[in-house]
Order: sequence, then structure tokens, then C-alpha cells
Amino acid sequence: MFSPAELERYARHIVLKEVGGPGQQKLKAARVLVIGAGGLGAPVLQYLAAAGVGTLGIVDDDTVSLSNLQRQVIHDTEHLGEPKVSSAAEAIARLNPNVTVEPHPVRLAGHNAMQLVQRYDLVIDGSDNFATRYLVSDACFFARKPLVTAAVGRFDTTITLLKPHETGADGTPNPTYRCLFPKRPAEGHLPTCAEAGVLGALTGLAGTLQALEAIKEITGIGTGLTGRLLMIDTLAMRFETINYRRSPANPLNGDNPKTWAELLEEAH
Repeated sequence: MFSPAELERYARHIVLKEVGGPGQQKLKAARVLVIGAGGLGAPVLQYLAAAGVGTLGIVDDDTVSLSNLQRQVIHDTEHLGEPKVSSAAEAIARLNPNVTVEPHPVRLAGHNAMQLVQRYDLVIDGSDNFATRYLVSDACFFARKPLVTAAVGRFDTTITLLKPHETGADGTPNPTYRCLFPKRPAEGHLPTCAEAGVLGALTGLAGTLQALEAIKEITGIGTGLTGRLLMIDTLAMRFETINYRRSPANPLNGDNPKTWAELLEEAH
């Protein structure tokens, strides 16, 4: 049940016939894990907290630095040097005290990824490196958790929803992250955010779209981005969507699947 204050807080959701009281209850009961409290994670956390997601887990082992504040809007100058999970938790508490925050001040790695992912209903990847993206997507597959993943360049972003543990309407397994990106780029092949730069508002756009996709998935409304990659070029303000399918060669739900242990061994 909602308190009178919650009914007023979520009134604009509840009057949406597609969401309503049942949808808002689903949000309240949901447990969402957000990987990274940075450029993508900041708007994700803010909008999911505002939407009334009951429990938000945050994985990040970094501290707030001055160069973060151009885009990581959940943090502020007063929290420089503090752990990002603590800074984000304080901001969420100010925004919506009804939300429970579970901080995980650790780096996601092979030894803890599965344990973390299994505790939540849905995962949102806001990491900034391919090693973590592959690790998160693999863990979500084996834990049978939906994953909203995004990546940003200097002025562009891509977003998709992954549910490869489920099948499509035709009975074919949904595609994996490894169907979309079969080969992980070598370390140093692509410039980092610090090297190439990134438009601050772009991460806000991408993270907000990730939050929107998560809210749709939790409440069961609309059509998700499963099997579709949304690509946005903000310099031209061009939005495009490409379809992608399961590859029989992918090592998760392909013709010759590998185990979690085998994939971890390959990563090393």
C-alpha cells in the first residue's frame, strides 16, 4: 500500500492508464542494480529513485573528483573526495526517502559479479569499459536477469535491452551482447573518456533513456529494445535503430555454449 504522501508523489504515474497503481506497485517492489555511479549511472539513479523504484543497488569503487561534475550530476562540489556510492546515496535520500539504497563500494570482477547480479531483478550497466560490459552481460545471462546497457562516445550513444535467457515470439533465443559485439576490443584500442572527452549532456540523455527502458521493463509497458540497438548522433540529432539477432557462434546461448567458469578463464 502507498501512504498519502506516496500517492501524491507518484500521482503523475498513477494517472497513466498504462502504469496506474499496479505499475507503481511493481516499481516499489523492484530491486535494480546500477553498475557505475558516473555519467550514465547518475541520471539512471536519479530517475529511478524519482520513479519510486524500491531498492537501488550501486556498484562503484571510485571517489568523486572535480572533473566528474561536468556530467555526473548526482554528485556535487561538497562531496569531492567521497566515495561515489555514498555521495549518490545521500542525493537519493534527499530526492526520495522511500527508496532503499544498497551501496557496493567495490569494483565488479569475476569473483563478485554473479553474487551481486543474482540479488536484483534487473541490471543497468553504466560502466565505461568493455571488460566490465562483457562481464556484466555474461553474469546477467547466467543469472537470468534483464540488462539495460549503454555506451557513449564523444557525441554519440548506443542503448539496448538484453534478455538472452528468454526466447522471442518465434521460439528463437534472444540475442546476447556477444551477438552484437562478438570480439572485445583490445585494451587501449579505443580512447578513454579522459583522452577523447565527452559532452556532459549526452550522458544525461543516454542515462535517462536507460532509466526509461528499465521502467518499461519493470512495469511491462511498451516495446523494449530487445534485439534492437538504438543509436543516437547528437551532433546531427539523428536517431536510428538497427535490428540484430542471435548468432549461433556466441558462447552463451549459441550452438556451443560455454560455462561461466570457462568464460572467466578466457577473460584472464
